[in-house]
Amino acid sequence: MGDNTITAGASTPPTGRDKQADQPSLSLVDSVVRNAGSDFHPAGLDAVRINLSALERRVSSLAGRRTVKKQWQAAWLLRAVSFIDLTSLSGDDTPGRIRRLCAKARRPVRADILAALGAADLNLTTGAVCVYHEMVSTAVDALEGSGIPVAAVSTGFPAGLSPLETRLREIELSVADGAAEIDIVISRRHVLTGHWQSLYDEVKAYRQACGDARLKTILATGELGSMANIAKASLVCMMAGADFIKTSTGMESENATLPVSLIMVRMIREFYEQTGQRVGFKPAGGVSSAKLALSYLALIKEELGDAWLNPGYFRFGASSLLGDIERQLEHSVTGHYAASNHHPLA
Repeated sequence: MGDNTITAGASTPPTGRDKQADQPSLSLVDSVVRNAGSDFHPAGLDAVRINLSALERRVSSLAGRRTVKKQWQAAWLLRAVSFIDLTSLSGDDTPGRIRRLCAKARRPVRADILAALGAADLNLTTGAVCVYHEMVSTAVDALEGSGIPVAAVSTGFPAGLSPLETRLREIELSVADGAAEIDIVISRRHVLTGHWQSLYDEVKAYRQACGDARLKTILATGELGSMANIAKASLVCMMAGADFIKTSTGMESENATLPVSLIMVRMIREFYEQTGQRVGFKPAGGVSSAKLALSYLALIKEELGDAWLNPGYFRFGASSLLGDIERQLEHSVTGHYAASNHHPLA
């Protein structure tokens, strides 16, 4: 790998960049090519450098300069809905709650709002439904025929401290129940102690256990100690075959942030430039407002390009984001904000 310094200024994404205010296409990519991974290259990790002042300048530019209004904002927010992994990871989850969650995933925005926006024919759904293993079969049944994948959190989520054999078996059981995506947690100790080969071997074993299911690796960035560790862990997981890298479990004291996300996105770009393999990105935890979601979309568009602006390569891990987006969409139609209970999540 080359010099992975985080630098300031606008960046040219691998696939080119359109004008920032353009209305995004609402069509999905027909196929997603999985990341085959690569051999472990420790020299690439030694080249990682983080320029914090440049990082801060780059992030501060997102909210101030890159805004969209009126019908363009509505189009971007509709697109954001299709990126949401609608999530329920509570100890009191019940089959009934998960079925309601899946019903919302099928019809995430009220029909009258979509009709007023001229978007009734979009067949808009969320990107996936994310649940614990125990609820995978319930979600798969509830989503039958919708094309919406079920993602299962696995490997001793959220701490990842169960025996390796147990973690691998949990993946296999979730795939057997119909999960099309597996969100695993890495062992943070490998990062904190600099045992990068151990992290590579672990993620590679998870990838093998997934079979045809896509592997999304959760770094738990708030627990990795430094920005350099986040960058290196991102690269190692991609070398090991991760189809997505994801910021957080949503249960750490610090979850997704734009500075952390910029580092991970730059590592995705570096990996693509070196291998030609496209890896997805998923910010999770703390992304609860439509305004912040638009900043993330601007980040992806400018750093990676339009090829990443589809659910095959970008997701939000969120439970409350959808409600705020739906309120903003109603405001674009009526000119006023409805109470939150007009847009129940499930």
